[in-house]
Amino acid sequence: MNESIGLLLKALRFSAEKHSDQRRKDSKSSPYINHPIQVAETLWTIGEVRDTTLLVASVLHDTIEDTGTQPEEIRAEFGEEVLGLVLEVSDDKSLPRQTRKRLQVETAPHKTHNAKLLALADKICNLRDLIHSPPRRWSLARRQEYLLWTEEVVAGLRGVHEKLERCYDDCLAEGKRSLGI
Repeated sequence: MNESIGLLLKALRFSAEKHSDQRRKDSKSSPYINHPIQVAETLWTIGEVRDTTLLVASVLHDTIEDTGTQPEEIRAEFGEEVLGLVLEVSDDKSLPRQTRKRLQVETAPHKTHNAKLLALADKICNLRDLIHSPPRRWSLARRQEYLLWTEEVVAGLRGVHEKLERCYDDCLAEGKRSLGI
């Protein structure tokens, strides 16, 4: 147990350092580190996840995609299993945005169990942010498009965790009401 807590704290520090100069696109320009912490907390509280590897990966899930972090760094610090999960949920930023979005929809049903849990918690947190603190520069149409796209991705993640799926469905319904869909 103590080793698990130590590893999670190490991941929090690592992620905070990697994301230190980043802000979320939300209306508050929140520190980016808030997002991976929220994803881990969602897995812990709603998903009742106690798997250290998954919780550590949730804290690190955007480091490769959104910072200069190299896979070798994560492998060296956190091991092959954590790296595998992070890579499984990371987009290839060299691809156009529309291609990345399409690939998330197409690959969702084929992800491992833990990657599906992580992706589902990530979409829950992103939807909450979209509803309660939307990106400043996003038009209503872009917010509606994003919300409907998450629904397509989550369709491929279904059957992995009833409570997380119910939470997502509640967020989706709230989002549809607030965005007039």
